[in-house]
Amino acid sequence: MPDDRHGRPTRLDAVARERGVDAPAGDRRGVTSRDDAGPRTARVPEPHVHDTFSVDGIDTKRREELLEAVLLDRDGVSAASATRRNGTVGVHHDPDVSREEFRDALEACGLVVAPGDAAFEVRRAAQFASARVAVAVLFGLMVATPYIAVLYPTRIEWLFYDPVTVQYLQSILDSQMATHFFVNLGSLSGIAFLVACGPIIKRSLAAAAAGEFTNESVFVGSVVALFAYSTLAAFTAFEGAVHYDLVAYAVVGVTLWNHFGVGETTPDTAGVTEPTADGSGTADAPADADEEPVAMTDGGR
Repeated sequence: MPDDRHGRPTRLDAVARERGVDAPAGDRRGVTSRDDAGPRTARVPEPHVHDTFSVDGIDTKRREELLEAVLLDRDGVSAASATRRNGTVGVHHDPDVSREEFRDALEACGLVVAPGDAAFEVRRAAQFASARVAVAVLFGLMVATPYIAVLYPTRIEWLFYDPVTVQYLQSILDSQMATHFFVNLGSLSGIAFLVACGPIIKRSLAAAAAGEFTNESVFVGSVVALFAYSTLAAFTAFEGAVHYDLVAYAVVGVTLWNHFGVGETTPDTAGVTEPTADGSGTADAPADADEEPVAMTDGGR
């Protein structure tokens, strides 16, 4: 369907017109406006349950607010939130309204609903993927900086530095300080590899156990071999260049490619059970309380 970022109607706009609703400009069913100070909240009746859906297609703030208005217009709904950042939709509703009815309503609005109750799995996988990118980039910079400042000038001395500076830097590498220097670089590159490439390492080990040989196995084996070679060169009498920098560059490159290029493997949600109408099977069923619970309706922002 056309994208409303270009000013053209979508299936969500058509559903909103049919129900006679629009994106809220103020309070609606006790829900405060997004422009008010503080998070939006709504009073949720005690018997109401909460369902969360992982969806694809909420790509603008207007679609986010319009979808909330459409859901709030349904009978039995006390609060609704849509978050384009995480691709999730949460609904507090009467137990008599089934989860499948909301799934059908979301699909009727032109959204792609993930199978099963995969919202939290998708969100957690996205958070871990972002954390791996941060670790790879930050640790990669921490490894690259000493190489650029100390090691590279001694290897390509003709490029930037005069002989006196190169001789001074070489004297540092020949001193006992080099041990602490390489311990730091080895630790940073090793941690970056284990954390940022954790899923790749696990898949490679699983493939090896199954007797398979994959591209990821080649990558993991190459990085481990290069790390071992550099460690021998740094801390033993073995003569060779220390290439912790290449380990860091490989980790950063593969992590960024997996995140922004081909993407990480989709989380396995085959074993996730659909929650029942009374909220069993979910981790966020309403807690017992003397008063009506207050629901955060701003998508967790």
